[in-house]
Amino acid sequence: MAGIEREMAQRNVHPARTVVLVPYAQLIPVARNVWARARQTREPRACFMPRFETTMNWTNSQGGFEPSGDDLRMDAAHDVLTAASLLQRAGLDTSHQALAGRLMESAWGLARLAAAVPPDQRSAWGARLATALQTQALAPVLEIEARLSRIALAWVTNSAYRTDSLFAAQADLLVLLQGLQAEPLHEALRLLWGDRALVVQLDDAGEPGTMALHRALDLEDEAERAAACVLAHIALGRAPVALVAQDRVLTRRVRALLGERGVALRDETGWTLSTTRAAAAVMGLLRAAVWDASTDVVLDWVKNAPAFDARAVAQLEASLRRNGVREWRQVALEDGLAGRVEKMRQALRQPRTLPLWLAAVRAALQDAGQWQRLVDDIAGQAVLDALCLGAGAEQEFADLPQRFNQSAFIGWAAQALEAGSFQPPHPMLAQVLILPLSQLLGRVVAAVVLPGCDEIRLPASPEPPGMWTAAQRELLGLPSRSVLAADARAAWQYALRSPFIDILWRGSEEGEHLMPSLFVQELLLDALPLSVDTRVPRPLLSEPGHMPRPVGAALPLLRLSASVYEDLRRCPYRFFALRQLKLQESDELDTELGKREFGNWLHMLLKHFHEALLAAPTADLQVRGAVMDAAAARATQDLGLAENEFLPFAASWPRLRAAYLQWLGEHEARGARFVQAEAWKEMRLGRLTLAGRIDRIDRLADGSALVIDYKTEARGKTSERLKHPSEDTQLAFYAALLEDDTLAALYLNIAESDATRAYPHQQIVASRDQLLQGIQDDMQRIADGAPMPAIGEGLACDFCAARGLCRKDFWETDKPLDKAFDKASTDV
Repeated sequence: MAGIEREMAQRNVHPARTVVLVPYAQLIPVARNVWARARQTREPRACFMPRFETTMNWTNSQGGFEPSGDDLRMDAAHDVLTAASLLQRAGLDTSHQALAGRLMESAWGLARLAAAVPPDQRSAWGARLATALQTQALAPVLEIEARLSRIALAWVTNSAYRTDSLFAAQADLLVLLQGLQAEPLHEALRLLWGDRALVVQLDDAGEPGTMALHRALDLEDEAERAAACVLAHIALGRAPVALVAQDRVLTRRVRALLGERGVALRDETGWTLSTTRAAAAVMGLLRAAVWDASTDVVLDWVKNAPAFDARAVAQLEASLRRNGVREWRQVALEDGLAGRVEKMRQALRQPRTLPLWLAAVRAALQDAGQWQRLVDDIAGQAVLDALCLGAGAEQEFADLPQRFNQSAFIGWAAQALEAGSFQPPHPMLAQVLILPLSQLLGRVVAAVVLPGCDEIRLPASPEPPGMWTAAQRELLGLPSRSVLAADARAAWQYALRSPFIDILWRGSEEGEHLMPSLFVQELLLDALPLSVDTRVPRPLLSEPGHMPRPVGAALPLLRLSASVYEDLRRCPYRFFALRQLKLQESDELDTELGKREFGNWLHMLLKHFHEALLAAPTADLQVRGAVMDAAAARATQDLGLAENEFLPFAASWPRLRAAYLQWLGEHEARGARFVQAEAWKEMRLGRLTLAGRIDRIDRLADGSALVIDYKTEARGKTSERLKHPSEDTQLAFYAALLEDDTLAALYLNIAESDATRAYPHQQIVASRDQLLQGIQDDMQRIADGAPMPAIGEGLACDFCAARGLCRKDFWETDKPLDKAFDKASTDV
């Protein structure tokens, strides 16, 4: 400021007739404060202040600019549409939607260069570069890139820019404060203004400050260390602290940790608009309207739409999950909630012009109760502005005749939100400033915390952006890799001159080793030691939990199935939580098919097969194979399974079919015959009702019943079930549902890659009688108020939905177990 004042005095230029262009907007209040503080006691003339501006601020003060036609606006919502239109006019009709984003990004990369050319010279500049680009032969495989580069150059050449007014601006002195990166418009103005322009370098020489190096283990460790460094500086009275945003994921985690401690932050970088909750609400609506939307996607939107009754939504979700409805188009539509949802989805289905699309989305948001939430939210207002969803805003596209289908409109909305940014409101006095590394220049901060200094996020030689080759970048005047590397090193060296600086990097990411940045390696070569961990340990009192021992006497069950009683035998607490309290996990809908789906399919397939064989008996293996194939197709259709998802199981189907038919032939040769499949049976046992669905019932040669339960698990697991027959619940329970006094039972293991094999239960009648007595004894003990401890072990706990409720991992282990149900877990 002192140098600028001396220059003004030598030229006899009044401060009010001086314009000082700063490299970025955050320096404007800094420069004004410095100027004002240094001149509080001077003569009245010195109280005048130069105009501190950025090129954009200065442009706005000139006024009078309105983009028109195909002008590049640097606004994704408009520019992506213009890009698609230009591609169509260039003969790329079939791929204009896919290439529009790439063309827009290429044009944005050239816009700074084009805007730095005076308007009356821009056409000649563009023609000269276009001719030069055509002389550079590219490989045939790069033909699309070559065409995009020519279209992008023509677009920026024939556009008018808001900053064009600066070429006619008036002032007595123009001061250009140079940042760490070259600004083409600043250089153009310097040449235009000649002697009336003054260039001032902000990057003055200085000595390195106090450095501390921190090597973290991973992202979370790095975030915690960075937050601890910030807190340590604040505790020592060093404020504001500059937190450099090298990695947005890491920075947001650090911000969250500091927010928990009540630190006042000013985020000057913001984050992508598409990552805000408001953007997710709008995109959730659009994705839920797609004709093949999954049930999970539609439910996610419905649960976040206030217009739908929460109780009705919960009931609908429970029904859909219980029935395994994966695709919304399979939902039975009625006049209730599902019907209302479908009506709103249908309203966003048909192709239409962009203004009509925006009006339809606005109406849908209002009907769903989401509109007011967006209006009341700062991020929501930014989303509405980015998508031109405000009332009357769609008239900007009134002259656009193109009709958009649903996919094209959703793509346009996603690109507009992805290109936008959101900055939260700032506190008046911030203790921490979150900013890019290059914007440390000229800032007055007491300390700097610089995380993310690894080889990926702080490369010494950054990758040039865009699709341009090295030769094209040189021809167009875009910064080369060497220039970008020099800029990165200049920013790094400037940061090292901060009074205090903490440099952090992580040693691994997702299990892979990660090297520090080359800049950090240079410091390590100077034998700079690593700093100690600045995190302050907090003493915590150990409060281990104890095994829960609830009493379930007030929650009697009057109906038992095999799986319900199996839960009691495995762990009384599991029975209490999942069966008596009825706490159930929500079934996943949008998941890949697994063993469970394969088992359900196989059960239904065998039911159809044996019922068809009973109606039309045949011993011909070829005919039986055809009947089994037909049953498989019917089961696939009944369960709504997609053919592409079922391919892994379909590949092993021929081998499985042959193995099963071979076993069936041998089984029937011994005189057995099929009677019933998927039979629902009930039996009264005092006040209890035992109920279950038996996979299959056969009759043996002597007329006795044979209970068969299908298993698709590993053979070893099936064999293990019967090593101790008295501990097996399933076959004994199913046998108890039949009134036959003479019967047999077996597990039938149907493997995908092995022979079908039967595992008979050798003591089924004795086990059945023992089981019935045990059920009565256990139910009576529950009714008498016996505690129900969590005494499960092994696999029973590893895959238990109630483990997070019993908190087994946090118990004291030196307490004696409650003996009330020890016997129940072993004797029946």
